[in-house]
Amino acid sequence: MKLHHLRPAPGSRKAPQRVGRGPAGKGGKTAGRGTKGTKARRQVPIGFEGGQMPIARRFPKLRGFSRPAKEYFAIVNVERLERFPARSEVGPEQLRSAGLIKRRGRVKVLGQGQIDRPLMVRAHAFSLGAAEKIQNAGGTVEVIAETKA
Repeated sequence: MKLHHLRPAPGSRKAPQRVGRGPAGKGGKTAGRGTKGTKARRQVPIGFEGGQMPIARRFPKLRGFSRPAKEYFAIVNVERLERFPARSEVGPEQLRSAGLIKRRGRVKVLGQGQIDRPLMVRAHAFSLGAAEKIQNAGGTVEVIAETKA
């Protein structure tokens, strides 16, 4: 037996009821939809919410949106730390004055690129690769403790 030989059991399939063929036939006139109301007159669109603005239109779109409660990190890659002289201390204030980050807040150092000079880097978070590269270059890594206001 093959897939194309399969058939439904006899009597299990029947033709759909033809409705809406006038008042004389079964399922005529209102055709099983009852009387009055939107659903009796036309098909209700998917996502229709009874006249209020649908959720798909209430949400911001195009450029995405950010949750206001979420706090973000300013990202700095290891290769950007090359502009600081050897053995200098690099923290959020120095990064901001050098133009590597724009606004105040938490800073995370990521491991893209290489570093060849020892630096004392202070940030709120480090990726494993970034911390390893800074320490291999002879520098130190210090995690700034979170202070809840």
